[in-house]
Amino acid sequence: MPIKILMPALSPTMTEGNLVRWLKSEGDMVKPGQVIAEIETDKATMEVEAVDEGVLAKIYVPAGTESVKVNMLIGVILEEGENESDLAALSDGAPLSVEGSASVEKAASVEKGAQASVAVDAAKPTPSASGERVFASPLARRLAEQNNVNIASIPGTGPHGRIVKADVEAAAVSGAKPATIQNSSGQAPLVYGTAGYAELPLNNMRKVIANRLTESKQQVPHFYLTVDCNLDALLKLRSDINARLEDTKISVNDFIVRATALALMKVPASNASWHDTHIRQYQAADVCVAVAIEGGLVTPVVRSAHLKSLKEISVEVKSLAERARAGKLMPEEYQGGSFTISNLGMYGINQFAAIINPPQAGIMAVGAGEQRAIVKDGQMQVATMMTCTLSADHRVVDGAVGANFLAAFKEFIEDPLRLLV
Repeated sequence: MPIKILMPALSPTMTEGNLVRWLKSEGDMVKPGQVIAEIETDKATMEVEAVDEGVLAKIYVPAGTESVKVNMLIGVILEEGENESDLAALSDGAPLSVEGSASVEKAASVEKGAQASVAVDAAKPTPSASGERVFASPLARRLAEQNNVNIASIPGTGPHGRIVKADVEAAAVSGAKPATIQNSSGQAPLVYGTAGYAELPLNNMRKVIANRLTESKQQVPHFYLTVDCNLDALLKLRSDINARLEDTKISVNDFIVRATALALMKVPASNASWHDTHIRQYQAADVCVAVAIEGGLVTPVVRSAHLKSLKEISVEVKSLAERARAGKLMPEEYQGGSFTISNLGMYGINQFAAIINPPQAGIMAVGAGEQRAIVKDGQMQVATMMTCTLSADHRVVDGAVGANFLAAFKEFIEDPLRLLV
């Protein structure tokens, strides 16, 4: 019996993903445990391993295909003694490859609420502006639209002059004439400058960020509290600690993670999340740390940060950040968490407000440490100050609770020896 390779669900909330590439080709032998493909989720690129031995007989979804639904048939392995005639048993509406003699593209709609896949005839011609038919593959038409390239102006190199993916890519690089788009009145739309513009396709991560943060800003009643923290004592302690460490160095952000975790435990009402019918209050401080990666950001979680030393936090955050940028985080490493820290101080930002990551009830925006004039004991002094802004969900956290959390955080930052206990 042919072994189906289905689009895997790499997290409980995953409904679709991008098939980045195949590491095996049709006709290759595969063994259990071998990596055969890479799948891109909204957070990372994951590897798909073979679970059976046999020949990769057919690839139904080619590399580079976006928005592939979970449990969709992407390939088939034939075991010993089976041949291509056994593939007939799989005639259950599975998609065929985009390019090829029997090419049919099956593209899953990404519109909200869409349930069915739409089959597109790869040989279906597209009329040009002059009325002549343009023969192009579905992938070529989609790429032309994404790159604002007039597909009717591209010479095809495929069978019978058919326009294929490579033709569109070459035209995009050489600067083919953009497609002329008319509005409802039949007139050309306003042109945005002589240099034109580029329309960048949305990856899964950007779609999820857009949907979740729009939902958060629209449905979560945010309020904001800001506090200034004196970093001088912390910076001196950090310098003393790092002078004694050989294998790693403690960053200011490591102090912030630990101070946040201890403040959450001191003010447990702030370590909570909203769940419509109840508020969930957590018994551990699982602190998410926002990490900027290409095309978006992820928030890997430092579990039970209140129980970890500064050195343990430093090593873990560095490891999580490196694997996040490489797209190698496991789902359990970025899902969950009870509170988030977003630190833009390294970019020179001194103050900002962040959007809450639901269902969490709080996120703290951390600015840069900078020298400012302050008044202490009636005297003007210069101190290194850091501004932190708490964004809180008012359904969970009241103003007094948020203020108590920031007060506790400020105490730990300004008396950093308490972070070593």
